[in-house]
Amino acid sequence: MYTKKVYKARDMVRWTRFETILFFSIVTAVTALYYFLDLQWLKFPWTPLALIGTAVAFVIGFQNNSAYGRIWEARKIWGGIVNTSRTFGMFVQDMVSNDKGLANVSKEEMQYEIKKLTYRHIAWMTALRHAMRASKPWETVLQEKSNREWSHIVHPPEWDSEVGEDLKPYLSEKDLEYVMSKNNKQTAILYLQSHHLKQLKDQGMIWEFSFLQLEGVLEELFTLQGKSERIKNFPYPRHFATLNHYFMWIFVLLLPLAIVPQFAEIGKTISEVQPFFGDLFIWLSIPFYAAVAWIFHTMERIGRTGENPFEGSANDVPISTIARGIEIDLRQNLGETNEEIPDQFPMMYDTQM
Repeated sequence: MYTKKVYKARDMVRWTRFETILFFSIVTAVTALYYFLDLQWLKFPWTPLALIGTAVAFVIGFQNNSAYGRIWEARKIWGGIVNTSRTFGMFVQDMVSNDKGLANVSKEEMQYEIKKLTYRHIAWMTALRHAMRASKPWETVLQEKSNREWSHIVHPPEWDSEVGEDLKPYLSEKDLEYVMSKNNKQTAILYLQSHHLKQLKDQGMIWEFSFLQLEGVLEELFTLQGKSERIKNFPYPRHFATLNHYFMWIFVLLLPLAIVPQFAEIGKTISEVQPFFGDLFIWLSIPFYAAVAWIFHTMERIGRTGENPFEGSANDVPISTIARGIEIDLRQNLGETNEEIPDQFPMMYDTQM
């Protein structure tokens, strides 16, 4: 049975296997040309290559830091959604009441209004996560073959359902029709929440101060929604990402023209003492080059997979799991049983979506 570390190492090898095969093919071809045809002129000086490698390393480091910053910011935003959602659920249950005796409604009617507000908030999270999973032209990670293979195994639940179907359990037919007619469905739902709260205030079911508090929570939800949409709709600058990708490949393709001749020269020195081993020493450049090229390429690729934290890759912020966790909390606090509440989305290969 594989341990987690061994399993993840195996997944990393599988994830990069096409590029690894390519690296071995490139360096084997160069080594064979150098060894069998004695092409002594087939070399590239180390000084300019070292300068290129240094520049590529700096740019890859900058890209990875920027990508991690986007992921971490997205996680903080959805952490804020968690806290604000729990606050909203608490406020609704305590502030929708008839303590002042202004509304002539029964306890059952108040519970109905509380449930309606809570369910509409769950609908807002559902619409928001669907919007975050919508494909954008600059989201290209899943165009790579190995990433597509992985997406067949692990992918967000939004890919398997339509937003309208997922909203049905939480909205009335009238509200659903209104929301589905809008481009920004999550914004439309918050508008409905505000209209509903004002209606309850006018009926005397919410005190004036409580209404202002609840409107403040909706304002915070709008702020968090806008921050999440900003990350989704503003990509990592393409001139950085594209040039970095090209620079990396220039370095990787030129690298064997410097490594192979270097190993050949070392082999000639060894031949003075060990002729057989010295003659074959040049072939050790193959694993050495493959390791260096793999490291540079994989680090650059990791940066690209983190540029868009809602794209749907295994490295995304698990907004589906977060939203479902909030839903479970809110509905449990409404008094619903576990049989009435949907299960958490399953974790696959230690990955939450």
